[in-house]
Amino acid sequence: MRTSEIAKRYLDYFQKHDHLIVPSASLISPNPTTLFTIAGMVPFIPYLMGEQTPPKSRMASNQKCVRTLDIDEVGKTTRHGTFFQMLGNFSFGDYFKEEAIHYAYELLTTPQDQGGYGFDSEKLWMTTFTDDEEARSMWKNEGVDPEHIQIMGMEDNFWTTGGPGPGGPCSEIYVDRGPQYGVEGGPIADENRYIEIWDLVFENYEVDNVKSKTDLHIVGELENKNIDTGAGLERLAYLMQGKQNIYETDEVFPVIEAAQKLSGRTYGDDEAMDVKFRVVADHVRSALMIMSDGVRPSNNGRGYVLRRLLRRTVKAMRALGVTDPVLPTLFPVSKEAMVPSYPELEGTFHEVSESAYGEEDAFRRTLEAGTEIFDLAVSKAKESGKTIVSGDDAFKLHDTYGFPIELTLEMAEEQGVKVDEAKFRELMAEQKSRARADALKKRHNVDLSVYDDFKKTLARPIDFLGYTDMSARARVIGIMQEGKGSVPAVTGPANIEVILDRTPFYAEAGGQLADQGEILSDDGAVLEVDDVQKPIKDLIVHQCRLTEGTLVVGAEVNANIDLDRRGAIARSHTATHMVHKALREELGPQATQRGSEDAPNRLRFDFQWSKAPARSVMDAVEARVNDRIRDNLSVTTQEMKFDDAIALGAMHLFGEKYGDVVRVVSIGEDGWSRELCGGTHIDHVGKIGAVNIMSEASIGSGVRRVDALVGQSAYEFNAREHALVSQLSDQLNARPDELAERVNTLLAKLKESDRRLAAMYEGQLAASVPAIVVDAKASQAPVKVASKNVEHFGSFDALRKTVLDIRGQLGEDVPVVVALAGVNEDGKPMVAVATNDAARKQGIKAGDLVRGASKILGGGGGGKPDFAQGGGSDATKIDAALEALVNQVMKG
Repeated sequence: MRTSEIAKRYLDYFQKHDHLIVPSASLISPNPTTLFTIAGMVPFIPYLMGEQTPPKSRMASNQKCVRTLDIDEVGKTTRHGTFFQMLGNFSFGDYFKEEAIHYAYELLTTPQDQGGYGFDSEKLWMTTFTDDEEARSMWKNEGVDPEHIQIMGMEDNFWTTGGPGPGGPCSEIYVDRGPQYGVEGGPIADENRYIEIWDLVFENYEVDNVKSKTDLHIVGELENKNIDTGAGLERLAYLMQGKQNIYETDEVFPVIEAAQKLSGRTYGDDEAMDVKFRVVADHVRSALMIMSDGVRPSNNGRGYVLRRLLRRTVKAMRALGVTDPVLPTLFPVSKEAMVPSYPELEGTFHEVSESAYGEEDAFRRTLEAGTEIFDLAVSKAKESGKTIVSGDDAFKLHDTYGFPIELTLEMAEEQGVKVDEAKFRELMAEQKSRARADALKKRHNVDLSVYDDFKKTLARPIDFLGYTDMSARARVIGIMQEGKGSVPAVTGPANIEVILDRTPFYAEAGGQLADQGEILSDDGAVLEVDDVQKPIKDLIVHQCRLTEGTLVVGAEVNANIDLDRRGAIARSHTATHMVHKALREELGPQATQRGSEDAPNRLRFDFQWSKAPARSVMDAVEARVNDRIRDNLSVTTQEMKFDDAIALGAMHLFGEKYGDVVRVVSIGEDGWSRELCGGTHIDHVGKIGAVNIMSEASIGSGVRRVDALVGQSAYEFNAREHALVSQLSDQLNARPDELAERVNTLLAKLKESDRRLAAMYEGQLAASVPAIVVDAKASQAPVKVASKNVEHFGSFDALRKTVLDIRGQLGEDVPVVVALAGVNEDGKPMVAVATNDAARKQGIKAGDLVRGASKILGGGGGGKPDFAQGGGSDATKIDAALEALVNQVMKG
């Protein structure tokens, strides 16, 4: 029976018994102290605690859950996984113990052809709380053998939330897997043979002063008693499918099968490799489900947990011998296995998979960059006899090569060494302290408490007038000076922060840069406003240079913003909305915003996308934006409730927190573009003039960046382009419309010249083979080394084929190493090494030899034991690199 059918039968059964069936809540926990939903009852806690009224007194669900405390232990046993599903039925002041016991027993023992699970009643065992004679009596009434009902204490069979609230005894249901799995005697004797499948919690007490599972105070009986049950779906599945563990079920094992095909290994042949297979199966499914609920890889919180899951998958597959990308194979397999239970995966899979693939690509680059440094750090540790990687090396791996400390710890354990983690943590703390100090310098103040204290003195909020007013009369209500905090007066020249009771100045927010301008006091003080920030919510702080006079708290002032700057930024901000809309038209709704910067006459827009869009796509985006600019669409703003804005189709940033009332910026009377936005905009898009997209590139895993010129900068760029075209037309003696054809003709001639030159080099390379073979065969060394600086060799493919050809001619009778080096078509030095089977049996690996030679060349490289390649930047070191390689071989 498929896992999805097991879940369906559970929900169908309880629906027949008048339960409201609710869909699984998100894996993203609503509790700010918990990253993920960790148990099936979590979404029902407000009802169990009496904080909210449930929509119905009987409810049931199949809840998605994730537990991440023991990610490092996943796969080492077969009983636990990161992602799991919990079937549960709940009663809030409705039925209690007798019905809960009956429902569970009936569903478990009813034959499968009658809609039940078909468990043999003789194989079911129950545990009950010490004082719960009532539950034991009810189990006997269901027909359970009294010898199969065992008694356990508070440690095992009493449940609380961990704090004040409801609590009560529980009764757990176990299945006997048979004598081949352990000793007789029930769950008390052996919880490997007897597997728990369902826990029934009877919440009939109010408890407080909870110090531990066994140290708490029972206040008394609850007026409304609750039922909270949880049945592990994965455990039910492997028992009902006749498998040995959760990793062999229909929703998990297909990933192991795919990993077997990729690696050429067989699950079950080697326990150490089996652990890697299980890690892959668990982490791929867990990552898929977490990402489908909106989480993306990052360095914080849920995103960091996800990043670890994806990276551990890649690393486990490398341990299985697979160095090529694996997620494009494994993710679709996991999706197909999970879709019967979660059809919504189809709708999110494109965006989810592209983000995952981008993360894998980035991590593979990280591994390539840092693995050699890590290997050197391990070698240094072993040579020193300390078998511990220094904290400095671990920090360098993290800070320079992006190696998370968890990855360094894992790799060190595999190499049999430890890491000076305490020193690493110390260096990390120092780095954070420096970052905090730099941030404080930028704020021109000691810490945020100064602003908090000041805000508490305000009689009313500061009025922002900048949507309608470009200048305003205002009163100085606060002056901040670096090192002194809040002061009553300052005489210029001085750098200060000024707080006004009302202001037209826009503080930097939402990607829009701050206004600049001037503040002039009636007493003659002159201030140049360089920046405006909100160091804490709702406190607008003007960072100023007091150039003349004395400014005092209470002074009346004129606040004037730089109109040219404001206009240029407003044009850029509106253009950003248009680029966002055009991107979504071309790429689809998955191209969601991830950040932006709106500056005078330029914009930067970051969006979620896993690979570079085609040039034609970006051309279409630019054309669409400029078409809409020529349409001179109107730009309007409106405040409304958040839910109404979303219903209207307004776009908003994923993960951003919004208030109940939001500001909606619409472009076009028909709402061609609608976004939640607090920034400043122009009233018609025709005022933008033009937008030129200058570049599009990756800035991280699954995130792309568009840079564009706007307005005056776009005009100046087009003018420079026109002048360049005119210059090329004169130099090539061709009209502008003939330039492309003329340049293509010149490139074709250059390419043909390169081809002929490469053919000549490759001919010379082929002609050198007989002499290289003769010299190697004549060698009396225990390992025959065929090495040569071939100078120019044309294409690397020619060099690779030559190395393999020479290895083949030298045969397998004695150990053979072939190492050829030279410069490629770009003048860069490269080396290729091949070893035969006899050499590899002596521990000579091509990858090790290439790494050493490439280091001398000023670069890096690697590969497999039988063939590897590398390169560098210093072609003058080729002979030295080959000499070092030969010496390395001879030293063994």
